[in-house]
Amino acid sequence: MRYNTVKDLIDWAIGFHERMAHQYRDAAATAKSRDERLAMALDYLSDRELKLKSGLETLTHDGFDHREVLDTWFDETGEFPEPPALDALAERPVADSIDALMRTAADEHERLESLYRHRAEQAGIEPEEEFFTALADGHNAEGKRMVMSLKELQSM
Repeated sequence: MRYNTVKDLIDWAIGFHERMAHQYRDAAATAKSRDERLAMALDYLSDRELKLKSGLETLTHDGFDHREVLDTWFDETGEFPEPPALDALAERPVADSIDALMRTAADEHERLESLYRHRAEQAGIEPEEEFFTALADGHNAEGKRMVMSLKELQSM
């Protein structure tokens, strides 16, 4: 997958979070009748995805401090496998147990963090590197929070 600007990548990530949120929400509706805890975990993840989406959307508003970075052009040759793998993840069933759900969600977070770290390493300007490093660090922290919350729910 090739991107033209940093904003293109952020727009893709916004769409990815939205797709995952819908996928989790749909799976929660199906799970409610057979596994209430799994449905709660799926609802939780759907809410987290929507918050991540919203957070990225704030970065793209006009007048936001990152306009210089968002308008930065870069060329991704397609050798980096994360976007296609994440697109495939957004298309497959998420889970039938909290353990499987935790693995799916952790995989998603690790891949997005890896994508952001890759872009930080490939950055052409320092503000772009700082931007993607901050995204990666934030995503790492969110992933840890998510795993802890799912473990707590699982132990109930």
